[in-house]
Amino acid sequence: MANEEDKSSRAAEFAAGAEGKSVGILSELFEFLKVNKKWWLLPIVLVLILVGVLVILGGSVAAPFIYTLF
Repeated sequence: MANEEDKSSRAAEFAAGAEGKSVGILSELFEFLKVNKKWWLLPIVLVLILVGVLVILGGSVAAPFIYTLF
């Protein structure tokens, strides 16, 4: 009996969380870094984001301007 009540309360909590406001991936990442004190991951993430931006811009009209930087 108590097990079913626990399941229903968890289901209600899950449903309430699903209906809540969705947070962005960057805010969730920052919250993870803050709560778990994983600040050493921040430079890695920033470099990955920078490389991703360069890859995206490398295939666009801005490519000749980026190639002159290197």
